[in-house]
Amino acid sequence: MNDIAEVRVATAADAQADVRTDTRTDARSRTDTRARIQQIAVELFTSRGYEGTSLREIAERLGVTKAALYYHFRSKEDIIQSLVEDYQGQMDALIDLARSEPRTAKTRREILDRYVDIVAERDQVFRMLHQNQAVLNTMASAVRTLKTAPRRLVDQLVEPDAPLRERARMMMVLGAISVGWMYLADQVPDRHELSEVVSGLASEFARCEPGLPG
Repeated sequence: MNDIAEVRVATAADAQADVRTDTRTDARSRTDTRARIQQIAVELFTSRGYEGTSLREIAERLGVTKAALYYHFRSKEDIIQSLVEDYQGQMDALIDLARSEPRTAKTRREILDRYVDIVAERDQVFRMLHQNQAVLNTMASAVRTLKTAPRRLVDQLVEPDAPLRERARMMMVLGAISVGWMYLADQVPDRHELSEVVSGLASEFARCEPGLPG
């Protein structure tokens, strides 16, 4: 291959690499903008209420035009639905992990630890949804997701023929994680410490600790 041909090949390769880099950058930018819209919407829905917040106000807080906001979300309901879908994606991944592992005390401990992480990451979303229940109740698919995801997780944490007592225990453990975290998250200076405390207690309640039956 002569020098000119080598330069052409190198230039073409560089151009393709630039396109791939630009594509990845654009994708990250879109993802970051979407997440920022969600974050601002949650803040405004919490402080002003869902009905008291407009898409225009969300766009202004974000520093973009309303048209730019429409690229990601056409309505406030779309934003709520996206938040629920993101939660569902995390829960689906956790349920798949639980399904792929043996039903042991060690697995329950790992799954409960990860569930605590999900609750901690999304506590502001859950708080906002709680404050806007009237609106949420009009979104049937969102309500269904929020109600069924914990049940589906419990199905993977207990044996198929587990007695009612064990199923109730595990469902109560998930409920205790949510309530404990939501009640204390704004009252403690160290969220990491709270996470460890909640995870540890959940494991005790679910009988994941050494010396307790699995």
